[in-house]
Amino acid sequence: MTETNLPLQNKVAIVTGASRGIGAAIAEALALRGAKVALTFTSDSSVEATEQLVKKIKGFGTSADAIKIQADLSHVGSPKFIVDTTIKAFGPTIHILINNAGRVTKPKPLGQNNIEDFNYSFDLNVRGLFFLTEAVFPHLPKKEENAGTGGRIINVGSVAERMGVPQYPIYSATKSTIEGFRRCWAAELGPQSHTVNQINPGIVETDMLNDFEESTTQFLAKLTPYENRYAKPQEIAEVVGFLVDDNSRWITGQVISASGGLSMY
Repeated sequence: MTETNLPLQNKVAIVTGASRGIGAAIAEALALRGAKVALTFTSDSSVEATEQLVKKIKGFGTSADAIKIQADLSHVGSPKFIVDTTIKAFGPTIHILINNAGRVTKPKPLGQNNIEDFNYSFDLNVRGLFFLTEAVFPHLPKKEENAGTGGRIINVGSVAERMGVPQYPIYSATKSTIEGFRRCWAAELGPQSHTVNQINPGIVETDMLNDFEESTTQFLAKLTPYENRYAKPQEIAEVVGFLVDDNSRWITGQVISASGGLSMY
């Protein structure tokens, strides 16, 4: 693509959990399409990886740009901090929000979970996602300014929410909960030319695989029809790239199973 036909030229995106894995791949895919991307991450151990991705994006030589924002979305003040930092860097309009950050509790049978396990996932996967979207909403492009092409919100879920994976009820429930957000937001924001969708990846070749039992992930890979393998993060990112394009405006309120056929909706 040349500078003149980049589909996301001068658009601003926030990608949460962007230091590695699916989030990093999404951030790069959006930047390759010309977007200015705010990459959020949580831990000090992710600083160097995020800085390297920012440097890579700045080197694309197009309208693409990037900043890093260290913020733990499970903390109540983080959504406002992320939005304030983004608009300070890139201006008052945020066109794209990718709610990707998530945490997986360790597998536990019913009867052995506690409130700390519950809060560990729900505070980030649900509450953090919800209030970041609330904070972004006032900065989505105004209908009278966008000539029919509005904002794009994409939640990253998981096929686990519909598959009933034993001993992962908390994680599965967080991803089911954001499906409810997606339906309501799509109905509410559609008249303003904004779309809201969800992508449910299957087994993806990322560090998060370490949060699941290896026997479980290998079993699911064998069940995946397409080449019986894990997905590459870039394969999920390309689905996001399609959904944020202006030409995908007629897709909203949907859940896309990006799982190689592991889960077919």
